Amino acid sequence: MTDTVLSSRPQRRLNVIQGEYLVSNDPDVFLTTVLGSCVAVCLRDPDRGVGGMNHFLLPEGQADSHDDARRYGVHAMELLINALLHQGAQRGRLEAKLFGGARMFNGLSDVGAANAAFAERFLRDEGINVASASLGGVGARRLKYWPVSGRAQQKIVEDKAELTQLNLKAAPPPVVAEGDLELF
Repeated sequence: MTDTVLSSRPQRRLNVIQGEYLVSNDPDVFLTTVLGSCVAVCLRDPDRGVGGMNHFLLPEGQADSHDDARRYGVHAMELLINALLHQGAQRGRLEAKLFGGARMFNGLSDVGAANAAFAERFLRDEGINVASASLGGVGARRLKYWPVSGRAQQKIVEDKAELTQLNLKAAPPPVVAEGDLELF
């Protein structure tokens, strides 16, 4: 039997907001975000020990500036992949975990489903393995991702006060996952 020694070093949390991406090779870093209809793609190269997360608002569209373009999935994916490659990752070793794409409002087009479909199609077309996914449903998610280990943890947000603070409309209970879900 082997002993597991947990690090006593403090972990650092970095937040990824809409239109952003972050990459890290620091084992003490974890990335966080909150998703409704948006999608976060978490990518890592397990051999190189580097990973990252993006957070996009819409699958595709026209942008007037570089800042506007970051809201779109196609641009967000290219930025994340290029940043990983710049850190020594190899495209053929990348693995992905996908989150978000919820239907947050009835009566409107299902942007969440379009975001989820885009992410799955993009990764399939690029030949990037999807290790796991938690897409769809009707609830917001809080996400934590450890880019070096690939560990991911999500919590479905159901508290009305928390949803109000996050500027998200309360939705019926989630259908994809209930409570906490941890993916390794």
